[in-house]
Amino acid sequence: MLASALAASGVQASRSTPIVDTHQHLWDLKRLSLPWLPTSGPLAGDHRLEDYIREADGLGITRTLYMEVDVAPEQHEAEAAYALERCGAPGSPMIGAILGGRPDSPDFEAYVTRFRRELRVRGLRQVLHSAATPQGHCLQPAYIAGIRLLGRMRLVFDICLPAPFLDDARQLADACPDTRFVLDHCGNPNVQEGPADSWRRAIDAVARRKNVACKISGIVATARRGAWAAEDLAPFIEHCRAAFGPDRILFGSDWPVCTMVASLREWVTALQRIVAGWPDDERRKLFSQNAVRWYGLSRLLSGSAA
Repeated sequence: MLASALAASGVQASRSTPIVDTHQHLWDLKRLSLPWLPTSGPLAGDHRLEDYIREADGLGITRTLYMEVDVAPEQHEAEAAYALERCGAPGSPMIGAILGGRPDSPDFEAYVTRFRRELRVRGLRQVLHSAATPQGHCLQPAYIAGIRLLGRMRLVFDICLPAPFLDDARQLADACPDTRFVLDHCGNPNVQEGPADSWRRAIDAVARRKNVACKISGIVATARRGAWAAEDLAPFIEHCRAAFGPDRILFGSDWPVCTMVASLREWVTALQRIVAGWPDDERRKLFSQNAVRWYGLSRLLSGSAA
């Protein structure tokens, strides 16, 4: 079902190049509270695994990673249970999860070490673009200590912050050299404004840290709804490719957040068009191999085609 050809797109998804989606959000409002969630528009209401599977049909997506959804902090354990249940659901493409957490909280070590033997937990994220997390928040000693703990546990930290805060990502990577990081959403540039020189310089600086990979995700959400094209996204993607190299970029859908501007099919199709001229091995790295290596998915995928 998930591995059939791209329909009505003019781009074919190769069976030999399955897609691992490293950024799949889900939420059920009967179980989780999302303080940031709007009450109207594409993101309102529930977004469940069956909805994603239906929208992903025919796109070549074979495996996914759950990405935390910025629940209220007191619900981190409930969110973890929700995600891991879906990892084990019959027919689910979801094989692992990046959980929510607060690395600087006093109980962070107790919280995260509960998952020490849970292979499906592959990392952690805290969204760093709210009033509660101003620039420099992730550089405090307690925060750095929490991120170093993730490194000792061989867990990845996804960095999600505004483009003007990108130097925080550089400094955090320097402070935690034994932790692997993934920079979400190409560093959150604004597609409508074009690739600013300040964003390019900041991306180049972060990319020089070899413990950081870049997730090609999220950028379509800042394009102009109903008036965007693949060509609007291409300069950002190509710059990240040049900065990080083919071994440190990986795909994420950012579904359903992407639907504020584009359907999952439209976003994947646009990306396929942008990378159509890349060498085959680079496309395989972007869409699956780098995800497997960076998030440590080999044991989860043993016996599978991904």
